[in-house]
Amino acid sequence: MEGSILLLGAIGEGWVAAFVGLAALGGFLGAKGLDRLRRRDVEKEARLIIDGAEKDKATLLKEAAVEAKEMALQEKAKIEDQMSEVRKELHERERTLDKADDNLQQRSEQLQKQEKMVESNQRKLAEKLEDATRRQSELDDLLDVQRQTLHQLSGLNRDEAKDLLLKKLDTELSHEQGLLIKKREQAIAEAVEPKAREMLITSLQRFAAAHTAEATTSTVDIPNDDMKGRIIGREGRNIRAFEKITGVDVIIDDTPGVVIVSAFDPVRREIARLSLAKLIADGRIHPSRIEELVAETEKEVEKQIVKFGEEAAQEADVHGLHAKVIHLLGRLRYRTSYSQNVLRHSIEVAFVTGMLAEEMGMDGDLARRAGLLHDIGKAADHDTEGGHPKIGADLLKRYGENEVVVHAALGHHDDIRPDMPYTVLCAAADACSASRPGARRETLDRYIKRMQELESIATGFDGVSQAFAIQAGREVRVIANTNQTTDESAAKVCRDIAQAFEQQLTYPGEIKVTMIRESRFTETAK
Repeated sequence: MEGSILLLGAIGEGWVAAFVGLAALGGFLGAKGLDRLRRRDVEKEARLIIDGAEKDKATLLKEAAVEAKEMALQEKAKIEDQMSEVRKELHERERTLDKADDNLQQRSEQLQKQEKMVESNQRKLAEKLEDATRRQSELDDLLDVQRQTLHQLSGLNRDEAKDLLLKKLDTELSHEQGLLIKKREQAIAEAVEPKAREMLITSLQRFAAAHTAEATTSTVDIPNDDMKGRIIGREGRNIRAFEKITGVDVIIDDTPGVVIVSAFDPVRREIARLSLAKLIADGRIHPSRIEELVAETEKEVEKQIVKFGEEAAQEADVHGLHAKVIHLLGRLRYRTSYSQNVLRHSIEVAFVTGMLAEEMGMDGDLARRAGLLHDIGKAADHDTEGGHPKIGADLLKRYGENEVVVHAALGHHDDIRPDMPYTVLCAAADACSASRPGARRETLDRYIKRMQELESIATGFDGVSQAFAIQAGREVRVIANTNQTTDESAAKVCRDIAQAFEQQLTYPGEIKVTMIRESRFTETAK
C-alpha cells in the first residue's frame, strides 16, 4: 500500500513535472508568437510612418518649389521695377544731356557771333585809333605853334606859365572852398543853436539851484581887545607856536573885535580858524594847549571832509569813487572861486551835465560823474604846480577813473581839443553854473574893471594890435601886429604878458594868454 502510494506519488510528481514543462514550453512558444506578432505590427507601423514621411516629403518639396517660384517671381518683379527706375533715370539723364548739348551749341553759336562782333569792333577801333593818332599829331603841331606864339606874346616859358595858372586856380578854389565851408557852418549853426539853447534852458530849469553864493571867512571874532594880547602871548610865543603848528599867518591889527587868519590852503585855514575859536572860548592859551586843540581840530576836519565828500557823491548819485577821490571832493567844501563854493558848483555841474546828456540820449550817469569831478584839481592846486584841469586829470587817472571823466577834467576850460562829447557838455554846464545870476559875488563895476585891466596890460606891449578878455577873465586873446612881430617875437611877447599878469594882478586860478598872429592877403575883383 505504501508502495502503491509511493508509486502513485512518483507518477503524480512526474505528471506535474511534465505539465510544468509543457506549460513552460507553451509559454515560451506563446511569447515567441507574441513577439513575432508585435514585430509585424511594428514593421507595419514603420512602413506606415515611412509612407507618411514620403508623402510629407513630397508635399514639402512641392510647397518649397511653389514658394521658390513665388520668391523668384517677386525678385523678378523687384528687379523689373528697379530696371524700370534705372531706365527712367537714364532717360532723364539723356534728356538733360540733350538739353546741355543744345545749350552748348547755342553758346557756341553766341560765342561765334561775339567773336565776329569783337573782330568787327577791333577793326573799327583800329581805324579810330589811326584817325585819333592822326588828329593828335595835327593837334600837337597846332599846340606847338600856339605855344610858341604864346611864349612870344607873353614872354613866359612853359614852367612859368604853368606856375601862374596853378596859382590862379588854387586861389579860385580856396575862395570857393572858403565860401562853401562858411555857408555850411552858418547853416549848421542856425539849425543847432536853437536846439542847444533849448536844451540848456530845460536842464537849468529842471535843476533849479538856489541863486546864492557861499563865502568862507578867515576872520575870528574875539570878545574884547584884551584877548589879542593873550593870543600873542609873552614875547609872542603863543602866536608863533600857533602859526608854526597850523601853517597859517595870524594877523592882529587895529581892527576891533577881529583876528584875521591868512593861508593859501583853505583846509589849513579852516583848521586854524576853528582852533583859534576853540582857544578863545576855552581861555587857556599856551603852546601845549594850542598843539592839543589843533590836533583835535585836524581830526574833526578830516572826518568832516570825508563826510562832505560822501554826501556830495550821494547827492549827485555817483557811486564807486576811490576813497582818495572822496577825500579830495570833500576838500572842495572849503574852496571858493569868486565866493562861489566849489563843491556846490561841482554838484550843480554834475546835475546839469547829466540832464544835458539825457536830453541827447547819452549816458546820464557817466555825465554826472564827469561833472562832479571836473574841478577836483582845485582841491590840490595849492600843493601841486600847474592848473587845476591838469592836476585834476592826473589825480583821476592815478585813482583809476574812466577815460571820459579824465578827459572832461582836463578839457572843460578848452585847454585841449575836446575830442569827447561829455567834455563839451561838462564845459557848457560849468560855464552855465559860473555865469548864472547870483552864482559869484562880484559887482559889475569890479568885473568890468578887471576885464579892462587885463586888456590894457596886454595892449601895452609892443607888437600887440588888440586884446580881448574872455571866459570871465580866465583867458586873454591877443592879436599880434603882423608887420611888427615874427613868430618868435610873438611867443616872447605872449610870455611877457603872462608874467605881467602874475606881477600886477591878484586873481584866483589861472589866466590863459593866447597870442594870435596871422598873415592875410586880400584882392578885389573889379
